[in-house]
Amino acid sequence: MRYAIGMCMCAVTLVLVEGCARPGAVEEAQKTLNADVLVRMSGVSFVPKHVTIKAGQSVEWNNTAALETHTVTADPELAKTSTSVALPAGAATFNSGDLKPGQTFRYVFTVPGTYRYFCIPHERMGMIGEVEVVAVPAAQP
Repeated sequence: MRYAIGMCMCAVTLVLVEGCARPGAVEEAQKTLNADVLVRMSGVSFVPKHVTIKAGQSVEWNNTAALETHTVTADPELAKTSTSVALPAGAATFNSGDLKPGQTFRYVFTVPGTYRYFCIPHERMGMIGEVEVVAVPAAQP
C-alpha cells in the first residue's frame, strides 16, 4: 500500500510540474491555475528550477512551504549578487513581494530571452530559477 501511495504522489507531481502524464492532464491543471506553467517554492528551491515557455505565456509560482516566506524577483537593484538575475534587453523587472505559504504569483512573459530570478530572503542559499522564453514564429501567408 505504501508503494501505491508513493507512485500516486509522483504522478501528481509530474502532471503539475513536468507535464509527463495522460493526455489532457496538464491542460486540466492549467485551467485550475490560470497559467501555462507551475513552479513550486519549497524549502529553498524553485521546482522546477528551469522552465521553457513561448512568448505570451505565463508562469505561476506557488509557495508550498510550511513556514517560509518567499519572493519571485527579477530586479538587479534588489539582488545581492549580479549573477542572481538576468533579463533580456527590453524586458521589465518584476518582484512578487513576500509570498506567505499558500500564496501564488503569476507573470506573463512577452519578451523572448532568458530570465534569471531569485528569492530575496534565500538568494545566498541558491534559491535561483530561470525562465527561457522562446519567440513565437510569425504566421506564414
